[in-house]
Amino acid sequence: MACMVRPPLTELDHERGNRLGALLRQARGDRSMTEVAATAGISPETLRKIETGRVPTPAFFTIAALAAALGISLDVLAEITTSERAA
Repeated sequence: MACMVRPPLTELDHERGNRLGALLRQARGDRSMTEVAATAGISPETLRKIETGRVPTPAFFTIAALAAALGISLDVLAEITTSERAA
């Protein structure tokens, strides 16, 4: 069986991850990480890593669960995180 190697992340990947994390922090507002993570079905540590950009390319289903927990449209997340550079 062939082993798949993930290509290294680019600067743009890291920038997108930082934008995603900032958006999620803003959308979380006064709610605790524990509350939002539990609603999304992920660990608070995973949410912390995403919000701080330590996981710049989280799994789609993780982002979909967070978007649902926070009431954010996936279209909005995609628009903000796929633009080439933040304005």
